[in-house]
Amino acid sequence: MRVLLLCLVSIAIAHTALSAPPNIFVFLTDDQSQLDCSAYGEKNIRTPNMQRLADLGMTFDRAYVASPSCAPSRAALLTGLMPARNGAESNHARPRADIKKWPAYLQELGYEVVSFGKVSHYKHTADYGFDYFADDAFHQHECIADAVAWLKNRTSKRPLCFMVGTNWPHVPWPETEIGYDGAALTLPTGSIDTAKTREWRAKYAAAVTRADDDLGIVYDAVQTKLGKETLVLFSADHGAQWPFGKWNLYESGVSVPLIVSWPGVIAPGIRSSAMVQWTDFLPTLVEAAGGTAPTDIDGRSFLSVLQGKTTTHRQRIFTTHSNDNRVNVYPSRAVRDERWKYIRNLHPEFAFTTHIDLPVNLGQRDFFVTWEEKAKTDAVAAAILKRYHERPSEELYDLQVDPHEEHNLAADPGRGGELVKLRAAVESWMKEQGDHQNVPVEPRLLSDPKAYGPTAEPLNPKKKGKKP
Repeated sequence: MRVLLLCLVSIAIAHTALSAPPNIFVFLTDDQSQLDCSAYGEKNIRTPNMQRLADLGMTFDRAYVASPSCAPSRAALLTGLMPARNGAESNHARPRADIKKWPAYLQELGYEVVSFGKVSHYKHTADYGFDYFADDAFHQHECIADAVAWLKNRTSKRPLCFMVGTNWPHVPWPETEIGYDGAALTLPTGSIDTAKTREWRAKYAAAVTRADDDLGIVYDAVQTKLGKETLVLFSADHGAQWPFGKWNLYESGVSVPLIVSWPGVIAPGIRSSAMVQWTDFLPTLVEAAGGTAPTDIDGRSFLSVLQGKTTTHRQRIFTTHSNDNRVNVYPSRAVRDERWKYIRNLHPEFAFTTHIDLPVNLGQRDFFVTWEEKAKTDAVAAAILKRYHERPSEELYDLQVDPHEEHNLAADPGRGGELVKLRAAVESWMKEQGDHQNVPVEPRLLSDPKAYGPTAEPLNPKKKGKKP
């Protein structure tokens, strides 16, 4: 009888331990495309800590952000709402104050919710209602040491949602202790191969490795303080600041790494082809914490994928982009399904420009000018440069055979069915979202030779424009 009683007590204790709310650790990198990580096949950029996490958990091959620029992406994460619905459509914009945000959902479940570094956009963190936050200014690298010190000294017994955002690999990239030879790196598809391009690619690789170092430091501290049963989620806010990456709805702009580890729930070293989006993180973690996933947001819980109960989640992923002040003014919308990707460029008369090609102070024009020079004598380079600045109104890609989106099939009569179907899906989604297609600043026009390229006039981000 005593043996039976002891067994029942042991079972009860085990059940209590398993049903207790998990501690949650969320780590975000800044401007990292999905493929720039060993867990996704990158052979030359060192990311041992990202790989360590992948070996312990579930790696998602089709994870997407809501928008390929910092503020809209992070606002969507922290509200579960897409940009048109939360109000943060332009980069540097804030979501509406009346919207319920990430910390409130978990605080209702008894959690302490804490943020270090770039979790929300720069200097926006105070708007979100965290129990504690620190180091949310531009490139405040002390956030990593401060996060570790705060965790080490924590005495609260409440379950913890601990969110840390490194500033790497956001520009400015390292100028010293690079540790990479650009000649040995593989350039992303769509790059123009010059010595300067490879020099800057080496700097980016160094920045990615610094992000990985930061992940390892905080992850080790989490394991020590919170235990190995902690639910860990790692992702990036959008693609790299590289041509056709950040600010673009191409895969290299919106497809991001996502690795989730949760010992005892997620089997180690597995991959998922389920399509998930950053708006889905909030309801997923609320449900993992023992709450009920909210139904009045755009995000949908994929907890059942983490638990191995299903292998699918979304049938379609929608993404959106507006502008980054006047540096980049190129509103576009996109959808992808299991195979096809459709992009609607709302104003093809606009010139596509970014911090990379315009005369700003973050340096990358140092390599972009070599693209312009090579394009004068090289037809392939000229075609890439033209595609960078000039976009058609519609783009259609077969991701199954063209994963890097090199061949636009929108004008192919044999693909008219896919074009019509996905065009209608985007139009319907925009209507549901209340998407007004606003252009809040003066655009740069292809017809204006001073708007872009080598002769572009200096930037004037504060100059307001009207809707074209």
